[in-house]
Amino acid sequence: MNSVRAVLFDVDGTLVDAIAGQRRIWARWATEFGLDPAIVYDVALRARPIDTAVEVLPGRDPVAAAVRFDELEDEDAAYGPVHAVEGAAALLAALADHRWGLVTSNAERRVVRRFERLGLPLPGVIVDNRATRLGKPAPDPFLHGAGRLGVPAEGCLVIEDSPSGVAAGIAAGMTVWSVNREEPVPGSDRHYRALADAAADILAFVAG
Repeated sequence: MNSVRAVLFDVDGTLVDAIAGQRRIWARWATEFGLDPAIVYDVALRARPIDTAVEVLPGRDPVAAAVRFDELEDEDAAYGPVHAVEGAAALLAALADHRWGLVTSNAERRVVRRFERLGLPLPGVIVDNRATRLGKPAPDPFLHGAGRLGVPAEGCLVIEDSPSGVAAGIAAGMTVWSVNREEPVPGSDRHYRALADAAADILAFVAG
């Protein structure tokens, strides 16, 4: 493996616990459009908002629907409940002298807002849902992040909590560890039930 290494983190569910907020936002959005919140949320777990709108609102304008979701999520990012995953602050602080970035299906402005509210350090590279044409589970977001960090795919470690994110990391040819789940995500190279349990190994990886 190349001696230059980097870590690419997912955000929601990996570093930031915003699951309750996500459920609440999608439930409100679904209700406004006359849809079943449970069905909508199931789709949203594996797709970007615009793709979710396309799937659950056939024949309707997905762009307008996605804009409405953006409005609801901007409000939540500024004022809704949010918590850092245990161990996230210490881990990110320890990575200050290493290459790392965020690869999220959310918007950069919301990630920045939540990190600022939580006092978490921000990296120089944030790949959000507008950075690439295809989102997770396509490899594009992670490959874009690696390119901006100047690190080859084989030198990158992906930290993810979702099946779509793990699939994206695998497709990108990166090492992928799943965290914050009871059971491993299929295909992940390693699994840790909690981010804090993975911290020492993450630091060891990036140090080479």
